[in-house]
Amino acid sequence: MTFFLFQLLNAFTFAALLFIVGSGFTLVFGLMRIVNLAHGAFYLLGGYVAYVVTNQTNNMFFGICASILTLAIMGMLEQFLLKFAKGAELRQVLMSLGIGLMVNDISLVIFGGDSLSVPIPSYLQGPMELFDITYPKYRLFVLLIGILIFFGLNFLINRTKLGALIRAGVDDAETVEALGVNIRQIFTITFMIGMALAAIAGSLGGAFLSLYPTADSEILVYSLAVVIIGGRGSLIGAAIGSLTVALLSTFGQVSFPELSYFVIFGPMALLLAFRPNGLFGKPV
Repeated sequence: MTFFLFQLLNAFTFAALLFIVGSGFTLVFGLMRIVNLAHGAFYLLGGYVAYVVTNQTNNMFFGICASILTLAIMGMLEQFLLKFAKGAELRQVLMSLGIGLMVNDISLVIFGGDSLSVPIPSYLQGPMELFDITYPKYRLFVLLIGILIFFGLNFLINRTKLGALIRAGVDDAETVEALGVNIRQIFTITFMIGMALAAIAGSLGGAFLSLYPTADSEILVYSLAVVIIGGRGSLIGAAIGSLTVALLSTFGQVSFPELSYFVIFGPMALLLAFRPNGLFGKPV
């Protein structure tokens, strides 16, 4: 029972990280119809920036802020480049993939191939007692941040004018634009939210998953699974998808380590056979 609870907490904390990454990914995909394959590279870059700034300032909060600012600039640059491939989905996908590969190579040149970890503040280090088991404080902190971001995004999407425009843009961007709304501005804001979430995820994930050259592709694969299972543009779908992927990944690696990817993508393929748009997705 203790082992089960420990693995369950591992799944919940991993799900929180996946939600932070996947929610930004699915919002951008849902509104802009762009599968931003550079999202994983930006996650990794955000983690590296947080690593450098946290080491220099001895303050993780400063590291996260610097990561958000850096990715905001990178996001604006990427969005500018994607305008040249507007209306051509395949070219947009290939361009975002190329940007991701370039960011990954530059990060490899600057930071090398060694595994690095964002320093954890002293008050989040060490274990704590929870449900008669000893569990790391930091992973529980990541779980708390994930929950807060979920409620914050839920409030933004469902209780504000901006959120109403984002939801309307996800459902029918052409009609929203025809009503006089500057859909490009909504695109930019949504893209920046996605970049900020990637920066936060990279900063937090860089502390307990560590940072290494292939971390971007791994988190991107998980993010794609989250979006496909949950459905594009759906915040609830991103949460359910993150929890599903994390549970399958955590318990699959323990029970069937040689089939760790099959236990994730096997059920995902089965789901797509019956619900091609995911659990909460809508037809395009």
